[in-house]
Amino acid sequence: MAAEPNLWTTPNWLTISRLPLTVLLCLFIHLNWWPAALFTFVIAAITDWIDGWWARTFGQLSMFGRTFDPLTDKVLLGSAFIFLLAVPASGFEPWMTAVVIGRELLVTGLRGYVETLGKKFGADWFGKLKTILQCVTLIAVLLTLWLREVPAFDSFGNLLGTLQFGLIYAMIAATVLSGLQYITKAARLIGAY
Repeated sequence: MAAEPNLWTTPNWLTISRLPLTVLLCLFIHLNWWPAALFTFVIAAITDWIDGWWARTFGQLSMFGRTFDPLTDKVLLGSAFIFLLAVPASGFEPWMTAVVIGRELLVTGLRGYVETLGKKFGADWFGKLKTILQCVTLIAVLLTLWLREVPAFDSFGNLLGTLQFGLIYAMIAATVLSGLQYITKAARLIGAY
């Protein structure tokens, strides 16, 4: 199989940049350096938006980007949720992280299988909503953990903590429902093969 032309484009470099950013994010969570963790995650989320915009605007769409862009997103978010399990105030429980990671692995496997059959199995609006909720939830959690350490903002941190609780459960619901939607879609595509 011939190598894909123009593999090392700006969008692909931005996609790959999320892997070292994931390492930094996990390190900062482990050290309880909440401002640094929040800043790192926001930078990573911005690279995700820019790489998609850049690829579409400048005609640099590639199979590498199509495959690795969602994969690096899953590594980034999944790793952050795993590391936050060690932080009781994060609001994350092991079953929540298992649901998120399990769904991502299942959908990635289904996508890979369906696409080997020559059928398209890209993200839909529900999957994108799930990713947005995961990002917003992670930002809320990191911001809450940071503000609770600042005496002047402690009460605001507690208020944000209530919102964080609601966001976590909304994210879990979207994760499960979008996973079920992808399973249904895959079953339909496989059945039509």
